[in-house]
Amino acid sequence: MVVYTNSNADGRAEWLTEKAAEAGIPVEIVGQGGGDTTNKILAEAGNPVADVVFGLNHMYFSQLVQAGTIEPYTPEWSDEVAPELGDPSGEGNFWPIVQQGIVLAYDREAYTPEEAPQDWTDLWSEERFHERYESVTGLGGATTQLVFAGILDRYQDPSGELGVSAEGWKQIEAYFEHGNPSVPDTDLYLRMAEDEVDMGQMWTSGIPSREEEYGVDTEIVQPEVGVPFAVEQVALVKGTDQAERAQEFIDWFGSAETQAAWSAEFDSMPANEGAIAEADPEIVEFHESLDQQDIDWDFVSENVTAWIEKVELEYVQ
Repeated sequence: MVVYTNSNADGRAEWLTEKAAEAGIPVEIVGQGGGDTTNKILAEAGNPVADVVFGLNHMYFSQLVQAGTIEPYTPEWSDEVAPELGDPSGEGNFWPIVQQGIVLAYDREAYTPEEAPQDWTDLWSEERFHERYESVTGLGGATTQLVFAGILDRYQDPSGELGVSAEGWKQIEAYFEHGNPSVPDTDLYLRMAEDEVDMGQMWTSGIPSREEEYGVDTEIVQPEVGVPFAVEQVALVKGTDQAERAQEFIDWFGSAETQAAWSAEFDSMPANEGAIAEADPEIVEFHESLDQQDIDWDFVSENVTAWIEKVELEYVQ
């Protein structure tokens, strides 16, 4: 059975393959960025390869549902998650598994909380941060697209290009102009450890393991508008010829037991209430302390593909 995901980094694919096999559900994990995963499913709509997809957020799943590539399914643990975290239509097209904050993390040795940027826009508007933050060179990942969604959503303009004002596009241009481009196959935290940069984008569950691996103590920026939140979901791919096995995987993976183990291994914040009760209290407290940015997800979902095309053509250096 084939599982597509954008949540395969830091040993997740290997862990999931091993644990699923132990549960009697052999799987093949195919991992890539959230945008790339979405586009792959859309391209394969007439002849699907994947049986299950997980890790994508509402922004991507809304595109998949609209394209008719997702089959509704109600997992055994459906009453253990808050309905508002899942499919807003109430039709059960996809179900929540993990909650993630998408944040700007900075090296505590570089700045005190008072000296640090207070928002993403400070990075390019204040010269002292120029070339000290890592800017992205690839836009296929969910984290990157959510960062840009959190910025562009603030500059909605019905008469602007792709629904965004000219000032909004100036922000994106300045982001690339004053950033320090990411280095292929080189982790942000390694670059911070080597004093190449002081900060960059990160998903919250990726922070603890990187701090330990690279010896970098980081803090996160909490803008007044809040931080983009990604609720990772799981769903059945329409047209799978292994529907029964795929449903079995969803029932197993989203269960309190499996999600508690996933949280313990990867410092994630579960959506399953039973798993939250078993999770590290520090992880729960940390995520509950984050203010969630109020983003117009319908607006973002409608425009994100065109935004990324524009950014890749005009701004990526």
